[in-house]
Amino acid sequence: MDNRPIGVFDSGIGGLTVLKEIMEQLPGEDIVYFGDTARIPYGTRSKETVIKYFFQSVRFLLTKEIKAIVIACNTASALAMEEAQKVFEIPFIGVIEPGAKAAVSSTKNSAIGVIGTEGTINSGAYQRKIRRMMPSAEIIGISCPLFVSLVEEGWESTDVAYITAQRYLLELKEHNIDSLVLGCTHYPALRYTITKVLGDKVTLVNPAYEAAKATKMMLKEQNLLSSKLDGGNYNFYVSDDPEKFKRVGGNILRKEIGSVQKVNIENI
Repeated sequence: MDNRPIGVFDSGIGGLTVLKEIMEQLPGEDIVYFGDTARIPYGTRSKETVIKYFFQSVRFLLTKEIKAIVIACNTASALAMEEAQKVFEIPFIGVIEPGAKAAVSSTKNSAIGVIGTEGTINSGAYQRKIRRMMPSAEIIGISCPLFVSLVEEGWESTDVAYITAQRYLLELKEHNIDSLVLGCTHYPALRYTITKVLGDKVTLVNPAYEAAKATKMMLKEQNLLSSKLDGGNYNFYVSDDPEKFKRVGGNILRKEIGSVQKVNIENI
């Protein structure tokens, strides 16, 4: 047993979808969440910049005596996780591999869609993982950058969201996909709108849920589970705008977020 907290990292607020799943699957774990809200979005930045930002965030989380880090950011998972594993001696769990595995398990016709930020899609991380498990798969990757802003504005169920989704997802409909990876932590909030566009025969794969499941399995295998069965404590840190984080984050978690502390991440 290990009662040290789990560190959860995201480039902003969307990673709370991963945190929500961890809270449900591991209710006894203490968690330290850091959202790099001052430097979002990561999806349009270079690999070198993402690695630099992520390493600063890891160093901050390590000051909180954590036992593992869940990378709730798809872009950081795709571009920085491999480098981080070479530098830091702590277990990392990303969202890419668990999401890819679930997509392969769910597809019936081997036609899989992946939507995410430009950084995630252009990295080819999901495509490589899926093809390694299913060489015959047809994988269509589409970047949907406006989805993040729609969710952060609370517009995920509006006509604007529906029209935007129609434009982005047209190619996926043409390829007759039957499984779609929601390759950005913000996108599960758009589940209803995406299903409205693609129809209910397309299975939506939520890497947030899959990452939480993988986290539980890893902690169990390495004897790192907390001795508590419930009542985990949650501490939140951001690099900018704690009030917006509390407002939008509370909607994602479906519960009020109390204290959120601001961190000058550039000095770490």
